[in-house]
Amino acid sequence: MISFSVMALVFGVVFLAELPDKTALAGLVLGTRYRASYVFAGVAAAFTVHVVLAVAAGSVLTLLPQQLVHALTGVLFLGGAAMLLLKGAGEEEEVKQPEDQSFWKVSGAGFMLILVAEFGDLTQIMTANMAARYDDPLSVGLGAVLALWAVAGIGIVGGKALMKRVPLALITKIAALLMLGLGVWSLYEAIA
Repeated sequence: MISFSVMALVFGVVFLAELPDKTALAGLVLGTRYRASYVFAGVAAAFTVHVVLAVAAGSVLTLLPQQLVHALTGVLFLGGAAMLLLKGAGEEEEVKQPEDQSFWKVSGAGFMLILVAEFGDLTQIMTANMAARYDDPLSVGLGAVLALWAVAGIGIVGGKALMKRVPLALITKIAALLMLGLGVWSLYEAIA
Protein backbone atom coordinates (compact mmCIF):
# COMPACT_ATOMS: atom_id res chain seq x y z
CA MET A 1 0.00 0.00 0.00
CA ILE A 2 1.20 3.49 -0.83
CA SER A 3 1.79 5.99 1.97
CA PHE A 4 0.80 9.38 0.61
CA SER A 5 2.54 11.19 3.48
CA VAL A 6 5.87 9.47 2.72
CA MET A 7 5.36 10.04 -1.01
CA ALA A 8 4.59 13.74 -0.44
CA LEU A 9 7.59 14.23 1.85
CA VAL A 10 9.94 12.54 -0.62
CA PHE A 11 8.43 14.53 -3.49
CA GLY A 12 8.97 17.83 -1.69
CA VAL A 13 12.54 17.15 -0.61
CA VAL A 14 13.68 15.71 -3.95
CA PHE A 15 11.87 18.41 -5.93
CA LEU A 16 13.52 21.24 -4.00
CA ALA A 17 16.94 19.58 -4.09
CA GLU A 18 16.79 18.89 -7.84
CA LEU A 19 15.32 22.23 -8.94
CA PRO A 20 18.57 24.21 -8.68
CA ASP A 21 20.65 21.32 -10.06
CA LYS A 22 22.63 21.60 -13.28
CA THR A 23 20.57 18.85 -14.91
CA ALA A 24 17.45 21.03 -14.72
CA LEU A 25 19.42 23.64 -16.64
CA ALA A 26 20.61 21.02 -19.12
CA GLY A 27 16.98 19.98 -19.67
CA LEU A 28 16.13 23.62 -20.22
CA VAL A 29 18.84 23.91 -22.88
CA LEU A 30 17.71 20.72 -24.62
CA GLY A 31 14.09 21.86 -24.44
CA THR A 32 14.89 25.13 -26.19
CA ARG A 33 16.63 23.32 -29.06
CA TYR A 34 14.48 20.24 -29.58
CA ARG A 35 10.93 18.99 -29.35
CA ALA A 36 10.01 19.05 -25.64
CA SER A 37 8.16 15.71 -25.62
CA TYR A 38 11.18 13.92 -27.10
CA VAL A 39 13.53 15.47 -24.57
CA PHE A 40 11.17 14.65 -21.69
CA ALA A 41 10.86 11.00 -22.76
CA GLY A 42 14.62 10.49 -22.56
CA VAL A 43 15.09 12.48 -19.37
CA ALA A 44 12.16 10.75 -17.63
CA ALA A 45 13.51 7.30 -18.54
CA ALA A 46 16.95 8.16 -17.13
CA PHE A 47 15.47 9.50 -13.89
CA THR A 48 13.40 6.32 -13.54
CA VAL A 49 16.54 4.19 -13.83
CA HIS A 50 18.23 6.31 -11.15
CA VAL A 51 15.30 6.04 -8.75
CA VAL A 52 15.08 2.25 -9.14
CA LEU A 53 18.81 1.95 -8.34
CA ALA A 54 18.51 4.32 -5.37
CA VAL A 55 15.48 2.56 -3.89
CA ALA A 56 17.18 -0.82 -4.29
CA ALA A 57 20.28 0.48 -2.48
CA GLY A 58 18.14 2.01 0.26
CA SER A 59 16.16 -1.19 0.69
CA VAL A 60 19.40 -3.07 1.35
CA LEU A 61 20.16 -0.58 4.13
CA THR A 62 16.97 -1.61 5.95
CA LEU A 63 18.72 -4.89 6.83
CA LEU A 64 21.01 -2.96 9.20
CA PRO A 65 20.03 -2.10 12.80
CA GLN A 66 17.61 0.86 12.92
CA GLN A 67 19.85 3.07 15.11
CA LEU A 68 22.70 2.68 12.64
CA VAL A 69 20.41 3.46 9.69
CA HIS A 70 19.07 6.59 11.44
CA ALA A 71 22.61 7.76 12.26
CA LEU A 72 23.83 7.07 8.70
CA THR A 73 20.87 8.82 7.06
CA GLY A 74 21.22 11.75 9.46
CA VAL A 75 24.87 12.23 8.56
CA LEU A 76 24.12 11.88 4.83
CA PHE A 77 21.25 14.41 5.01
CA LEU A 78 23.54 16.86 6.83
CA GLY A 79 26.19 16.27 4.17
CA GLY A 80 23.59 16.86 1.46
CA ALA A 81 22.54 20.13 3.10
CA ALA A 82 26.18 21.23 3.20
CA MET A 83 26.66 20.27 -0.46
CA LEU A 84 23.61 22.31 -1.49
CA LEU A 85 24.84 25.35 0.38
CA LEU A 86 28.42 25.07 -0.88
CA LYS A 87 27.86 24.20 -4.55
CA GLY A 88 27.82 26.94 -7.13
CA ALA A 89 24.29 27.59 -8.38
CA GLY A 90 23.78 28.21 -12.06
CA GLU A 91 26.56 26.07 -13.47
CA GLU A 92 25.58 24.99 -16.95
CA GLU A 93 26.63 21.72 -18.46
CA GLU A 94 27.78 21.22 -22.03
CA VAL A 95 25.03 19.67 -24.10
CA LYS A 96 25.86 17.80 -27.27
CA GLN A 97 23.44 18.36 -30.11
CA PRO A 98 22.15 15.25 -31.85
CA GLU A 99 22.68 15.20 -35.60
CA ASP A 100 18.97 15.16 -36.35
CA GLN A 101 15.64 15.80 -34.66
CA SER A 102 14.32 12.21 -34.64
CA PHE A 103 12.71 10.84 -31.48
CA TRP A 104 15.48 8.32 -30.84
CA LYS A 105 18.31 10.81 -31.33
CA VAL A 106 16.77 13.54 -29.17
CA SER A 107 15.43 11.27 -26.41
CA GLY A 108 18.69 9.30 -26.48
CA ALA A 109 20.67 12.50 -25.98
CA GLY A 110 18.45 13.48 -23.04
CA PHE A 111 18.66 9.97 -21.55
CA MET A 112 22.45 9.78 -21.77
CA LEU A 113 22.94 13.31 -20.45
CA ILE A 114 20.85 12.67 -17.33
CA LEU A 115 22.07 9.09 -16.85
CA VAL A 116 25.69 10.23 -16.70
CA ALA A 117 25.18 13.57 -14.95
CA GLU A 118 22.91 12.24 -12.20
CA PHE A 119 24.77 9.02 -11.33
CA GLY A 120 25.68 9.28 -7.65
CA ASP A 121 24.05 12.72 -7.52
CA LEU A 122 22.69 14.22 -4.33
CA THR A 123 19.05 13.37 -5.14
CA GLN A 124 19.94 9.75 -5.89
CA ILE A 125 21.71 9.48 -2.52
CA MET A 126 18.79 11.22 -0.80
CA THR A 127 16.34 8.78 -2.38
CA ALA A 128 18.38 5.84 -1.13
CA ASN A 129 18.46 7.42 2.35
CA MET A 130 14.70 7.89 2.40
CA ALA A 131 14.11 4.34 1.14
CA ALA A 132 16.19 3.11 4.07
CA ARG A 133 14.57 5.49 6.52
CA TYR A 134 10.94 4.80 5.72
CA ASP A 135 11.21 1.15 4.60
CA ASP A 136 8.54 1.87 1.98
CA PRO A 137 10.24 1.49 -1.40
CA LEU A 138 7.12 2.02 -3.50
CA SER A 139 6.08 5.29 -1.81
CA VAL A 140 9.65 6.61 -1.80
CA GLY A 141 10.20 5.57 -5.42
CA LEU A 142 6.95 7.16 -6.62
CA GLY A 143 7.60 10.38 -4.72
CA ALA A 144 11.16 10.65 -6.05
CA VAL A 145 10.38 9.82 -9.66
CA LEU A 146 7.39 12.20 -9.76
CA ALA A 147 9.54 14.98 -8.28
CA LEU A 148 12.31 14.40 -10.80
CA TRP A 149 9.83 14.29 -13.68
CA ALA A 150 8.22 17.51 -12.43
CA VAL A 151 11.59 19.27 -12.29
CA ALA A 152 12.44 17.95 -15.75
CA GLY A 153 9.13 19.22 -17.10
CA ILE A 154 9.63 22.61 -15.52
CA GLY A 155 13.19 22.77 -16.79
CA ILE A 156 12.23 21.76 -20.32
CA VAL A 157 9.08 23.85 -20.67
CA GLY A 158 9.21 26.76 -18.28
CA GLY A 159 12.61 26.99 -16.67
CA LYS A 160 13.48 30.46 -17.88
CA ALA A 161 10.25 31.99 -16.57
CA LEU A 162 10.64 30.34 -13.14
CA MET A 163 14.23 31.43 -12.73
CA LYS A 164 13.20 35.04 -13.48
CA ARG A 165 10.62 34.98 -10.66
CA VAL A 166 12.24 32.80 -7.98
CA PRO A 167 15.94 33.25 -7.22
CA LEU A 168 17.90 30.02 -7.52
CA ALA A 169 19.72 30.83 -4.29
CA LEU A 170 16.41 30.90 -2.40
CA ILE A 171 15.36 27.50 -3.75
CA THR A 172 18.75 26.06 -2.79
CA LYS A 173 18.52 27.47 0.75
CA ILE A 174 15.01 26.06 1.29
CA ALA A 175 16.13 22.61 0.10
CA ALA A 176 19.20 22.78 2.36
CA LEU A 177 17.09 23.75 5.38
CA LEU A 178 14.71 20.84 4.76
CA MET A 179 17.64 18.44 4.52
CA LEU A 180 19.23 19.92 7.63
CA GLY A 181 15.97 19.35 9.52
CA LEU A 182 15.72 15.76 8.29
CA GLY A 183 19.36 15.16 9.24
CA VAL A 184 18.92 16.50 12.77
CA TRP A 185 15.70 14.51 13.21
CA SER A 186 17.39 11.30 12.01
CA LEU A 187 20.34 11.79 14.37
CA TYR A 188 17.92 12.49 17.24
CA GLU A 189 16.12 9.22 16.47
CA ALA A 190 19.43 7.36 16.38
CA ILE A 191 20.28 8.62 19.88
CA ALA A 192 16.79 8.37 21.41
